[in-house]
Amino acid sequence: MLAKSLKEFLDGQHIPYTTISHKPSYTAQEIAAAAHIPGKNLAKTVMVKLDGKMAMAVLPAPSHINFRLLKQGTGASQIALASEDEFKGLFPDTEVGAMPPFGNLYGLDVYIAESLAEDEEIAFNGGTHSDLIKMTYETLDGIVHPKVLKF
Repeated sequence: MLAKSLKEFLDGQHIPYTTISHKPSYTAQEIAAAAHIPGKNLAKTVMVKLDGKMAMAVLPAPSHINFRLLKQGTGASQIALASEDEFKGLFPDTEVGAMPPFGNLYGLDVYIAESLAEDEEIAFNGGTHSDLIKMTYETLDGIVHPKVLKF
C-alpha cells in the first residue's frame, strides 16, 4: 500500500496516476525487474546533503550520481550522500529507502536527472518496497517543480 500522506495528497488533488505492485524488492534494479520495467524508466530517489541541507536527487535506476556535475548544477560547495540515520525521520510514513520524489511534501528540494525529464512517463517508489507509482513526467513536474540537471 502506498504511503498514506502520498496517497491522500495525490487523491485529494485528483492527480492521475497508476500503481504497480511487485514482490518486495530493495534495490532500484531489483524493483525494475520485479515490476517488469526497464531500469532506465524507473526513477530512484537518493538522499544527498548540499552544504549540510538535505535534498533529493532523482535519477534512472541503473545510474550513479556524478557529484562534480551535481555540485556544479546546484552551486553547492559541499555534497555528500546522506545516511539512512540522517533522513529516516523525515519520512515517517514511508519505508526507509522507498521515498517517492515528492520533496514538496517534506520541505525538500528535488533535483531530477535531465534524462528522466525527457521521458513521457516516470515510475518511482510509492513509499513501500512493494509499490510503485507511474504518472506522466509532465504531471510530476507540475506537482513537484524539480530542478532539472545533468548529474
